[in-house]
Amino acid sequence: MNQNEFFMNEALLEAKKAYKMNEVPIGAVIVKDGFIIGRGHNTRECEELATAHAEINAIRSASSKLGTWRLTGCDIYVTIEPCPMCVGAIYQARIKRIYFGAFDEKAGACGSIFNLFEHKGLNHYCQIESGILLDACRDIMTSFFKMKRKK
Repeated sequence: MNQNEFFMNEALLEAKKAYKMNEVPIGAVIVKDGFIIGRGHNTRECEELATAHAEINAIRSASSKLGTWRLTGCDIYVTIEPCPMCVGAIYQARIKRIYFGAFDEKAGACGSIFNLFEHKGLNHYCQIESGILLDACRDIMTSFFKMKRKK
């Protein structure tokens, strides 16, 4: 298992926490210098808060650990392509790289619908890599929504 797969597996553990809470199963971890400094999963339903996405929760966790909102030199691993709000937060936090598993054809902002970082004139750009543990990241979402449709 390579480093990207290791960290995506950690993000999948976060997604499984969300699944058990009946939340959309998306998980994220933030890594700096090879160590996880922030974790998050969706908590929108239990917090009744639209911004409680996995990425936002992981950014909050990492910022608290580092004592700064600037996450320069950090990478984020997220099971599903970030939405526009989360890409905006990743941009604002100055995260260096986004690694994600499966594309989100309905709300993705790293290539599916658009890619924020293709726009000229920004003061910060993220590198993006997709498809890490694609099947596992897609399967947990598929399983969750099949379960929801049966209810």
